[in-house]
Amino acid sequence: MTDVKYMLLIYNRPGFVEELTERERADLFGEVDAIMKELTESGELVGGDALADPSTAKTVREKDGRIAVTDGPFLEAKEHFAGHITVDCESVERAVEIASRWPDVRFGGRMEVRALMEQSGTEM
Repeated sequence: MTDVKYMLLIYNRPGFVEELTERERADLFGEVDAIMKELTESGELVGGDALADPSTAKTVREKDGRIAVTDGPFLEAKEHFAGHITVDCESVERAVEIASRWPDVRFGGRMEVRALMEQSGTEM
């Protein structure tokens, strides 16, 4: 069996990092660095990015047959899409194990694990 690429979507509570002490912030970012180093060394890391603050976001929709663009942030949002990492690993169980170690989860965030479709279409 060949490895499958999974995107791990990172969602967290807006402002949670600012609520942490300096030490808690250092520990959190240290955990992220350690996970990223491990995935780089194992060859499982494909890539990833953090996203800018949601207040910089634009949402594009069709409304009444016309394109409507709105700004963020959305005050009703309890969490926001904060970034992603893409891994290439042997199973969904391994991807879930990686996601379960992401420190944002302990602070009210969540991780969504999604297999990437093959370039040829809808195999997934």
